[in-house]
Amino acid sequence: MDTMAWLQTILIGIGATLIMDTWACFQKRVLGIQSLDYALVARWVSLIPRGQLIHHTIMDTTPIQGEKILGWALHYLIGIVFALVHVLLLGEVWLIDPHILPALITGIVTLIFPFCIIQPCLGFGIAANKTPSPWKARGLSLLAHSFYGIGLFWSALVLNYCFL
Repeated sequence: MDTMAWLQTILIGIGATLIMDTWACFQKRVLGIQSLDYALVARWVSLIPRGQLIHHTIMDTTPIQGEKILGWALHYLIGIVFALVHVLLLGEVWLIDPHILPALITGIVTLIFPFCIIQPCLGFGIAANKTPSPWKARGLSLLAHSFYGIGLFWSALVLNYCFL
């Protein structure tokens, strides 16, 4: 990928994550449904080098300094990485002519990461099976990641409209 494609992909990843966060904000303010606190992810990542990969529950683990800011930075970094993988798999042609279906599929496929890695390591079980309402948590995750996929598509369209 050339420099412009890298920059475009990074901006698409940021935009997609921002759209996902806009959904989370709507979900919280209008529907009264809280989403994942990214500080917990930062706490988890920060403790991995100290040998603590899996937690009984991350909420029982002592908070670390700066975990909120680090959590949000990690959230956006992950969004950028997923966008890069999306473009590397589909090719730069997707940047020029984005389609919704591949973006939505990417958003849904990214559920593998929280369902199989993050949630079990935080003590919530595979696909949130140790939470009080596993199917609710799964559905909310599916919605959030679907909005990420929609965000990939819309961010690519906006960049094409504004800059190409």
